[in-house]
Amino acid sequence: MTDFRSLIWVAMSFIATSGFAADHVAFRGDFQNARIKFTQSKTGNVAFIGGSITEMNGYRPMVCEVLQRRFPETQFNFINAGISSTCSTTGAFRLQSDVLNRGDIDLLFIEFAVNDDQDAHHSTAACIRGMEGIVRQARIANPNIDLVITFFVNESMLATLQKGGKPLTIAAHTKVAEHYDVSTIGLANEVAKRITDGTLTWKQYGGVHPAPAGNRIAAQMIDELMNQAWDKPLANDAAIKPHPLPESPLDPHSYWRGRFIDPATAEIQSGWTVSVPDWSSLPGSTRERFRAIPMLCGEHAGDTVSLAFDGNAIGAYVVAGPDAGMIEASVDGGPFEVVDLYHQHSKGLHYPRTVMFASDLKDGEHEVTLRIAEKTRSSGNAARIIQFVAN
Repeated sequence: MTDFRSLIWVAMSFIATSGFAADHVAFRGDFQNARIKFTQSKTGNVAFIGGSITEMNGYRPMVCEVLQRRFPETQFNFINAGISSTCSTTGAFRLQSDVLNRGDIDLLFIEFAVNDDQDAHHSTAACIRGMEGIVRQARIANPNIDLVITFFVNESMLATLQKGGKPLTIAAHTKVAEHYDVSTIGLANEVAKRITDGTLTWKQYGGVHPAPAGNRIAAQMIDELMNQAWDKPLANDAAIKPHPLPESPLDPHSYWRGRFIDPATAEIQSGWTVSVPDWSSLPGSTRERFRAIPMLCGEHAGDTVSLAFDGNAIGAYVVAGPDAGMIEASVDGGPFEVVDLYHQHSKGLHYPRTVMFASDLKDGEHEVTLRIAEKTRSSGNAARIIQFVAN
C-alpha cells in the first residue's frame, strides 16, 4: 500500500510540476533541526497555522504525506491550526493556545498572505505586526523550531504579479522571513509564471481555495525546499542547534507577546453577559467551531465593560454577524474611539475577526473601557467577544 501511494505521488508530481523557478523556493538559514529530530527520535510534532487554505483538505495533508514518505519510521503528530477567515493578526494572538500549548513543535508551516489581503485588507505595518508576531513568538517559545511560510494567491494578487509587481502582503511577510532567516514558498509567483507561460490556468489551479492540482504544486514546492535543505546525508553526530534570534524586532509593536485574555475576567458595568449565544434565534449562519463557546456579549447601546491588562496593545477576537454593532473604546480614561465590528462578510455569517482598540501604547498596566455605540451600519448593536487579545 505504501509503495502504491508513493507511485501515485510520483505520477502526480510529474503532472503537476515542470520544474520551479529558482527564486520561488527560497531556502534561508538553517533547516536541519526538524530533520534531526525526525531521524533520531523517530517522533515529530508538525503544526500548520493559517486560514481556510490551511484548514481545508488541501496542501496540509499533502505535506503530511511528504513527511511520512521521507521519514517512514517516524511517528508524527500533525496539528491543524487553520481557522477559516482569520488573518495573521489573529494568528499571532492565538498561536500560544492553538499551537505552542500543544507540545514542543519541531516544524511549523504558516499561511496568511491571502487572508491578510482579501479579508483583513491589512496595511504593510499590520502584515508585519501579525507575521512577526507569529515568527518571533514561535522562536522565543522554542528556539529550535523550523519554520516555513507559504504564499498562496488570489485573483488580485495574481494580477499584480502578472504586471511585474509584488503583492503588499507577500512583500511584508517576506521582510519578516528575511529578518529571521525563514524559508518561504513562492507559490503565488510560481502560479503567476505558469499561467503567463500558458502551462496552467486559474481554473486548473482551483482559485482562492486551490483544487488538488494547485495544492499539489504547493506541496511539491515544499518537497523541493526539503531537497535543497537536506541534500547531504545527515551526520551521525548531528545535533539540534537553536536558531539565532535578532535582538530587535522589525516593529517594536509587533504582536510577538500576543495572547488571549479570558473575557470572563472583565468587569461588567452594565448590560454585558458571559454566555453561549442562542444562535438559533439570530440571523446569519455560524460555523460549528464557535457554537458552544461562552462569549462576552453585549446587545444594546450604552452597555459598558472594562478590562485591566498589561502590555502595549489591546483588542478582541470576535464573531461579527448581521447584527454586529460598533464599540467605543477608551484606554486609561482617554477619549473614546469608535471601532466597527461589522465586516464585508458579516451580512450572512457570524464572521471571526480580530479588531484592535489600541496598538501603540507604552508597555505597562492599562485599562480599557468598552461601550456599545448607538450608531450602527448593521441590523443591530451586538458585540460577541470570544477572547480579548493583548500584546
